[in-house]
Amino acid sequence: MDLAYLRSHPQHLPTFLKHQRIRETPVAGGSISAASRLTLDDGASLFVKTWPERSPEPIPEGFFTSEASGIEWLRTPDGPPLPEVLVALPDLLALEWVDSGEPTRVGAELFGRQLAAMHRAGAPSFGAQWPGFIGALHQDNAPSAQAWPQWFAERRLQPYLRQSVDGGALSAADATATEQVIDQIEVYGGAEPPSRIHGDLWPGNLHWAADGRAWLIDPAAHGGHRETDLAQLALFGGAPELATIIDAYREEWPLAEGWQRRVPLHQLQLLLVHTALFGSAYQSAVRQAVDTLLRT
Repeated sequence: MDLAYLRSHPQHLPTFLKHQRIRETPVAGGSISAASRLTLDDGASLFVKTWPERSPEPIPEGFFTSEASGIEWLRTPDGPPLPEVLVALPDLLALEWVDSGEPTRVGAELFGRQLAAMHRAGAPSFGAQWPGFIGALHQDNAPSAQAWPQWFAERRLQPYLRQSVDGGALSAADATATEQVIDQIEVYGGAEPPSRIHGDLWPGNLHWAADGRAWLIDPAAHGGHRETDLAQLALFGGAPELATIIDAYREEWPLAEGWQRRVPLHQLQLLLVHTALFGSAYQSAVRQAVDTLLRT
């Protein structure tokens, strides 16, 4: 199988994999899917994601095709590069292989401007036209005409707070404090029309490539608030050259007054996703964000 054949017959990839007709090398780093590098007969490489064989849970319906839809939707003129979707099937996703590189100031400045261009492409509503996932969790993507604060509270904070409490990752006191933030969400301001956002843009989903550019990977794409992407880039140690990214972004599209104050609010969604997925290891991060918001 070569790349031309694969593009013409993407449905045949699982058969070739099953019968070991393609060289496959495991790739480390994924916390949800199993990842591997495939090398085709013409030397081309692919990045392939599949559901882990030993997972006790079945593949959620639409899991891989949803990501493929998000990648294609985020691919906008003058926006950040995203890998080509080569195969999108219910049980696997095969993407263009992108060689890794090192972060640079030049690449960060370019990315900041490209991210602003992608956000400016906009969205018809909050949510999206395909099923939503963030990590292995469902994400409510039902299109909504709500204003941003109410939509964010109801669709992006409350569901993962409930899951985190039900799973024992957050205490009753944590829940009460987080609910206080949710109840007063309009106080923080910053409501805007929906932007076209990545939705899971923690630093690990910014792939610094050998071509000098920063590529977007693993999106939970939907119409959302542009500050969410920027706030998530500051999580877990922050993206390399983050100040350069933000400065270039703001030159391209200035942020609304008070954006710094809202950073922990936008980060709270992904932190709650982490407590829902991975447990109490992220409890202190949730509480730090909540306490910061309650002090402001």
